[in-house]
Amino acid sequence: MKIVHAQTILTESDLNELKEEAGEETTKGALQQAVDHYIECPYTNKEGEGLKKRIEEAKTK
Repeated sequence: MKIVHAQTILTESDLNELKEEAGEETTKGALQQAVDHYIECPYTNKEGEGLKKRIEEAKTK
């Protein structure tokens, strides 16, 4: 696995809100949690596959 350094520009208020929501004190920790969540979240899964799966699961309940 290759590790890269990535940057982004955020407003201070957005960053503070992200840190609070993530329960993290550091920018690095908050951004890592946000990235991990985005990658794993079924609502943001590529091509909506995760969302389609959740809809189908909800229909069967």
